[in-house]
Amino acid sequence: MPPGDSGEMPLKPIEWTAEATIRLLDQRMLPHQEVWVECRDFPSVLSAIRDMLIRGAPALAIAAAMGLALGAQALPEEDPGAFAAGFRALAEEMGKTRPTARNLFWAIERMARVVQESQSLSIPMLKERLIQEALAIAEEDLRTNLKLSELGKALIPRGARILTHCNAGALATGGHGTALGVIRSAFAEGNPILVYVDETRPYLQGSRLTAWELMQDQIPMVLITDSMAGYFMAKGEIDLVLVGADRVAANGDTANKIGTYSLSVLCRAHRIPFYVAAPLSSFDPSTANGAEIVIEQRGEDEVRCVQGVLVAPAGARAANPAFDITPGDQISGFITERGILRPPYHQSIPEALGISSLKA
Repeated sequence: MPPGDSGEMPLKPIEWTAEATIRLLDQRMLPHQEVWVECRDFPSVLSAIRDMLIRGAPALAIAAAMGLALGAQALPEEDPGAFAAGFRALAEEMGKTRPTARNLFWAIERMARVVQESQSLSIPMLKERLIQEALAIAEEDLRTNLKLSELGKALIPRGARILTHCNAGALATGGHGTALGVIRSAFAEGNPILVYVDETRPYLQGSRLTAWELMQDQIPMVLITDSMAGYFMAKGEIDLVLVGADRVAANGDTANKIGTYSLSVLCRAHRIPFYVAAPLSSFDPSTANGAEIVIEQRGEDEVRCVQGVLVAPAGARAANPAFDITPGDQISGFITERGILRPPYHQSIPEALGISSLKA
């Protein structure tokens, strides 16, 4: 069913089924095919995350939580100590899948707390409790997206021309989206916006996924290559840039899909607002700044090839950092479920997180 604010159920790229399996929309196949994959065991969930069947920081949190709940079902029930040790091993394996996305680790930590705080339960009851926690994480993510989108749409001028990068829509979350959710909510209210969509090389999340979502909702859009952003800014055809986030450090430095940093530099040069839309689960108060964020390095063939077709000389070396860091001082504001966070971020971030101070 198409995502949107039309009163229909929003698209959800990941679901827990009545048969205790995990159903995923294979995002590698979009926009040409809508293929759903069923994960019946823990290793298949790990593979789905690593192989990008599912991606997007909030969606990875849901996948991690559901994956741990699924993996826990196969753990022995006779010995609580063995169950706890087995769950720790599952959590460790899950943490190795995508190192940059804070939300994934946030979900792992939350599921681990359930095990730690439920020692009085029988193991069968604890297994059911883990399923309920995973479902709660998915439901909360959708509510969070709707809330931050409602708050964020006030930042969108009427008729704004918005540039977005990568995919921060329903496909990247539990539904509706973060950056694309703000766009979706603004359009649903009657704002005649136009969205410029960066193709987002090398994995083409913009051209394959964001363009698909916008067209499903009939939101006016123009697809451009990543290298065209400066051209359109110089012509005065971009009013603001709106992106998502995979991890936000204590000082506001933000990891997002490779190419985001370049857009922030262009925005500063052209005096264009640059906003990040992200749930508070993307904020990492234990990381002081962007230099401490681990950047995932992916395979060279993602750069050498486009949709499996070689576009470079055979054997050419390629670099493929999946993310880059945008300094906090180049971000106009963070759109969260608790409001718009403004500089100085060493004050606004802890306020939003409800903590007294952040890592120095």
